[in-house]
Amino acid sequence: MLALLRTIWQADAAFPSGAFAFSYGIEGAMALRRDMNLHEFERLCGAVLRQRWASFDRLALLRAFRAKADIAALAAIDQEVEASTMIEALRSGSRRNGASFLAAHARLGQPFALALRDAVKSSTCLGHIAVMQGAVWAALQLDERHAELCSAYTAASGLITAAVRLGSVGALQGQAVLEALLPLIDELVARPVAEHAVLESFIPFLDVATARHAHAELRLFAN
Repeated sequence: MLALLRTIWQADAAFPSGAFAFSYGIEGAMALRRDMNLHEFERLCGAVLRQRWASFDRLALLRAFRAKADIAALAAIDQEVEASTMIEALRSGSRRNGASFLAAHARLGQPFALALRDAVKSSTCLGHIAVMQGAVWAALQLDERHAELCSAYTAASGLITAAVRLGSVGALQGQAVLEALLPLIDELVARPVAEHAVLESFIPFLDVATARHAHAELRLFAN
């Protein structure tokens, strides 16, 4: 059960990964659609999981997980994530989130996190969050399926936490949305990944909202 316990530890919102500073683009969406109701918010979260996490973040995570301690392979995955992320705010947000994630594990003394942090500092790796999660979670000996579940869950809970901090949904409403998303996460993780699958993301509304919000005078989140 140790692998499962480590997964719960990593999915815990209390883990100091720095994710609190990122809205995953939801702040821009809420600014663009101030009349968004709870049902529409749930649908948007579902779209992020289907059209971003499952086809992009999950693939990067799995490749990094399977690369294990191969820094050169991880650097190549990092470069692919960078080149495939069109919106600058999402690129920089992913790198910052990855840096915070690495910093937490490095301070806890995780050896490979220390090596990865050095690789990012030397610009060998860029440090995108999905890549860093996959590499560090493999080093922590999480089960691969558990790592996927942890990644999807933290993505969903991050969206909801951001919406709650923005005052767009209530705390209990957010938990109801999260509960509703759990079967979708289970379904997405159960789907096989094609051997030669390429990173794909298609959420035009969220991309446009994020790009517009990057120029806002006041922002609560970094992206």
